[in-house]
Amino acid sequence: MPDRSILIISGTNRPGSNALRIAKLLESSYRKAGIACEIFLLESLPPETFHPSSYATKPQAVKEIQQRVLDACGLHVVVPEYNGSFPGVLKYFIDMLKFPESFEHKPVAFVGEAAGLWGGLRAVEQLQMIFGYRNAHPYPPRVFIPGVHGKLDASGQLTDADLARRLDEQCVGFAKFAEAIKTHG
Repeated sequence: MPDRSILIISGTNRPGSNALRIAKLLESSYRKAGIACEIFLLESLPPETFHPSSYATKPQAVKEIQQRVLDACGLHVVVPEYNGSFPGVLKYFIDMLKFPESFEHKPVAFVGEAAGLWGGLRAVEQLQMIFGYRNAHPYPPRVFIPGVHGKLDASGQLTDADLARRLDEQCVGFAKFAEAIKTHG
C-alpha cells in the first residue's frame, strides 16, 4: 500500500455537511484496511485565503495546504452537488493550488453525493474535466450517493450495506491504483 497518506477532501465548507460525514466514513474504510489517510476540510481554509492578494502572494497557511496536496499519494474527493454543479469553494481551493504540479500525475478518486436522484453525477463529471485538464489520473470506479439524507443515520453511519461495501472497495482499489501509478508512472 502507499507509503504516503491519501488526502480525503471534504468538498464543501458547509459545517456539519454530508460531504464531511462521507469523508469520515472513507477515513474509517482506509484505516480498517491499514491505509494511511487524513481528511482536509474546506471549512478550515483560513480567511486570508479569500483575500484578493492571495492569487499573487500565497499566505503561509495556503502554502502549508499546498504542501499537504503535493505530499499526498492520492486525493479522494467527496463532492456534494449544489445547483447542478460542485461548490464554488472547491473550485476556489483548486485555483489556489500551484499549476501544474499540484495535480500533475496525481491519482484522484471521486465520491459524489446529493439529495437528488443522480447522487452528484454532474458535480463529479465536471470535476473530472478540471482534474483531467490538470493531468491528474482519475480512478475509474466512482461512487455516487443519491438521496444522501436517507442513507445516513443520526450518527453519520450508512444505512445501506451495499453502499458501505462499495466505499470500502473503492478505498482499497484506489490505494492500489495510487501505488501502481507511483511505481510505474
